[in-house]
Amino acid sequence: MRTGTKIGIGVAVVAAVIAAVVGYMMLSMSAPSDLDLAREKPTVKGLYTVAIAPGTEPFERNSLHSWTATVKSADGTPVENAEITIDGGMPQHGHGLPTAPAVTASLGEGRYRIEGVRFNMSGWWEFKLKVKAAAGEDDVTFNLSL
Repeated sequence: MRTGTKIGIGVAVVAAVIAAVVGYMMLSMSAPSDLDLAREKPTVKGLYTVAIAPGTEPFERNSLHSWTATVKSADGTPVENAEITIDGGMPQHGHGLPTAPAVTASLGEGRYRIEGVRFNMSGWWEFKLKVKAAAGEDDVTFNLSL
């Protein structure tokens, strides 16, 4: 057998093994069946209630889009002048968001525009917001399934 043929067979075997491993990982890492997909939640410490909504529904994979976050105090009053930072990623894949979303505008009545959001693959994503306002700093995590 010629050396070129041996190399070609070796490459094909390695590619097949990689494809099998990736396929297995994708099947075994489906989102939990009891995943909370609520788009309105209280923050961890209960200082705020936050709701999120995409600019267009359904939101799509691999395209930039904007979201609106609505922040209310524990008593339901809209929270103005909040500082909001965004983080997230795919917990089963161990990577973060592929972009750096940020609040680009305060829309009034506790609403904030978040731009630069992109989910680059299907699956379970976490969308995390840290809210800092008069009542204090608190976090909320939303689960999204694409």
